[in-house]
Amino acid sequence: MSLLRDTLATCRMIKIEHSVFALPFAFTGAFLAARTVSPVTGAATWTMPGWDVLLPLTIAMIAVRSFAMAYNRLADLDIDSQNPRTQGRPLVTGELSVEFTKRFIFACMLIFTTACAALNTTCFLLSPVALAWSAFYSHTKRFTPMCHFVLGSVLGLAPVAGWLAVQPQHLGYAAVLLFFAVSFWVAGFDILYACQDADFDRSQGLFSLPASQGVPRALFASSWTHAAAALLFPMTGWYAGLGIIYSTVALLVGGILVWEHKLISPDDLSKVNVAFFTLNGVIAVFVFLGAWADLHLGSPWFFPR
Repeated sequence: MSLLRDTLATCRMIKIEHSVFALPFAFTGAFLAARTVSPVTGAATWTMPGWDVLLPLTIAMIAVRSFAMAYNRLADLDIDSQNPRTQGRPLVTGELSVEFTKRFIFACMLIFTTACAALNTTCFLLSPVALAWSAFYSHTKRFTPMCHFVLGSVLGLAPVAGWLAVQPQHLGYAAVLLFFAVSFWVAGFDILYACQDADFDRSQGLFSLPASQGVPRALFASSWTHAAAALLFPMTGWYAGLGIIYSTVALLVGGILVWEHKLISPDDLSKVNVAFFTLNGVIAVFVFLGAWADLHLGSPWFFPR
């Protein structure tokens, strides 16, 4: 029972259900990298990456995300213990010990590095960089309101990792555009999420955007950040040679982001959790399914290229 209790507490600590944010984008990057265009005929062909790529990629993404979350909980333990919203977290309540969390972090590092090595040499050599950047985010809100964009870039690495898992020799424009799309998308909803703690963060001298600039300005910044993401998602599809299916999904993503901002106002933050998890989880899955369907079916683009 102790093992089961620790496992459940660990899943709550790292919010395992939030893996839906990063994993679909890693698969999208991998699937886009598997598309090839003949230099002679211009014909595009696509073959789904095999499990020798998808399995270690999945393990690597879950491991690095678990590492980042556990590291964040450990780094923020002093803050979380004072914030009424976070006082029920397992590391704060004592359900999980600091020593257990440190061992868990080390295990995640080892699993991630091993999975990267199973993919290819490029992924293995870049694995320390990914770990360092994932850990760096946890410290940024102590000195910069740009912390939300650092977090965005951490998740933005997911499609880049997926691409390099398939094509380690070069990084395509589509992966770069998807990196920025995901980065802005995540930064936008992290700003929304941080609005809940604006007063607390300000009292602790933390530099989240809502704390440093106020909730109304933070919501305005989030809306423009999401507007940039709404433009970058269809641009990714255009550069990747995707078609009507993906572009339709990209338009739906823009609609979801608009709806998300209609749920929240400076005077009513009660729906932040709905906007944070439900809608954004839908966006990640939609983008992946749209890209997969277009690659599989080869639908034409809206306009001739």
